[in-house]
Amino acid sequence: MAFQRRRHRVVLSIPKKSTIFIVAFLLLLLLALISLFTPHPDVDSPSLAEPFHRIRHLPRRSFRGIEREHPPGDKNNVSSEVLREVTHSAIFLVPNEGGKPKYDLWNSKLSMYYYGCSNASNKFAGAQVITLPNRYLMIATSGGLNQQRTGITDAVVAARILNATLVVPKLDQRSFWKDSSDFTEIFDVDWFISYLSRDVKIIKQLPRKGGKVLRGPYMMRVPRKCNPKCYLTRVLPVILKKRVVQLTKFDYRLSNRLETDLQKLRCRVNYHALRFTDTIKNMGEMLVHRMREKSKHFIALHLRFEPDMLAFSGCYYGGGDKERRELGAIRRRWKTLHKNNPDKERRHGKCPLTPEEVGLMLRALGFGREVHLYVASGEVYGGESTLAPLKALFPNFHSKETLAKKDELAPFVPFSSRMAALDFIVCDRSDAFVTNNNGNMAKILAGRRRYFEHKRTIRPNAKKLYSLFLERSNLTWDAFATKVRKYQRGFLGEPNEARPGRGEFHENPSACICENTEAKLIATAGSNHTTTRERDAPDKDDMELDDEWEADQDPDTLGLDDEGSTLPSQGMSNEAESDDDPAVGSEEQELEEIFSD
Repeated sequence: MAFQRRRHRVVLSIPKKSTIFIVAFLLLLLLALISLFTPHPDVDSPSLAEPFHRIRHLPRRSFRGIEREHPPGDKNNVSSEVLREVTHSAIFLVPNEGGKPKYDLWNSKLSMYYYGCSNASNKFAGAQVITLPNRYLMIATSGGLNQQRTGITDAVVAARILNATLVVPKLDQRSFWKDSSDFTEIFDVDWFISYLSRDVKIIKQLPRKGGKVLRGPYMMRVPRKCNPKCYLTRVLPVILKKRVVQLTKFDYRLSNRLETDLQKLRCRVNYHALRFTDTIKNMGEMLVHRMREKSKHFIALHLRFEPDMLAFSGCYYGGGDKERRELGAIRRRWKTLHKNNPDKERRHGKCPLTPEEVGLMLRALGFGREVHLYVASGEVYGGESTLAPLKALFPNFHSKETLAKKDELAPFVPFSSRMAALDFIVCDRSDAFVTNNNGNMAKILAGRRRYFEHKRTIRPNAKKLYSLFLERSNLTWDAFATKVRKYQRGFLGEPNEARPGRGEFHENPSACICENTEAKLIATAGSNHTTTRERDAPDKDDMELDDEWEADQDPDTLGLDDEGSTLPSQGMSNEAESDDDPAVGSEEQELEEIFSD
């Protein structure tokens, strides 16, 4: 009988502990799936324990819509709501405080070692020696207040070059600004004449000869960036023949680079001789006093976010078809403007920051919510809706219209130059001045604040900040703020931010700024053998800072060419540029007048 094999069934017994582990794993997997497909909690009421990086990006409501959601007079809730929109527009939360930056917010620690020095050298002969008879120079300025200021400054130097008597310059009363004010209604003419009496002979009007005023002037125009040789070859022969010459549209008609004594004369004119009338000065001082009553320190912001400015820039700010239609209609006024690529303009730093971006930059630099802000601006594109994020970040928001009563401002309102002069005074006296473009007012104030104690002057490094604002939704606030502080090095009004001769002289008057090297060496000698300059030196990422500072000047925006880094050549071909071409004429002039201030 055959042997019958038994079949044994192998039974795998699973231990009880392993069963528990598998069940637990499946439960965890189920919980993970539920968590994955469940929406995050509403960020409008985040838990205190929720880390900043968990806050997700929300679509932004219009700020005008937020205002409509709240009853009139409910400003606190509106401000809180708008601030929530600003802070939740990315994965970071904007703090109310500015933090504790390593540098002094309101002062430069190096400023005490630099001072303005514009006295003439012993070789600079007096006006009574160099002024020759029967040579009279008249000037017709152009543009807004600050563009005219550059023309007046250069007119004094031009008269000195020509050994001529200067007639008090005529202000532009027919341009875009349509201000009927003459020189004596803006500036203290008697002080102007007396202060410069040792340098140039200045008279209020042409003299009489035989009871009659000298024959009317011969009108002519000199090229842009005309150097002394240019004046001596082009203008002097005409003065010798006609005796009286008037240079028209006199703006940026003098070389950016001159010998030191002529540069110092520029500074004496701009920073000492040009003084506002008592009426303007007293009103401006009153505005400054009212700001000081509110806070020990304050920021003045030259916003420059007007519709015309944005249209000219060709930039786009996310307002959809409405924005394109409105700004496009303004832009079509000037047929010579080519079509811009908005993204390219932003990449190149040619677009003003939005009010919100300015506010975020200031907070990142260390200015907290409690800081008082004076805003010098015309009509802001988008009105209160556009200003809302800035006001939410800095609720202590002021302007000359909010500081002064209507009847106090009434005498100034019809005159754009006098209103601009009030803003000029407050911005000049501010503890920190922030500019949002690089027009004439920004340049003149930057140079003036360098000359007088190197007061804090902040200009956005728009080229670098552009990319940072694009990626902010992927950054924590700390990372964002760190990058802002890095990119703004060299744009804070510190001494020696740019090498002497770089940029426009009115912005960087290096010939008129002296260094107290002895005091600086004594003060820094005991600091672990490390000088202040070494401690403040840029790191490897900032080695090209000086070239970047110059590139950011963007003279093409206003059609104002910079002179580069070479001294005037022997000839004129590369130094002076004529703009007498009628094809270029009126439209380019109008554009310069609108956007230069």
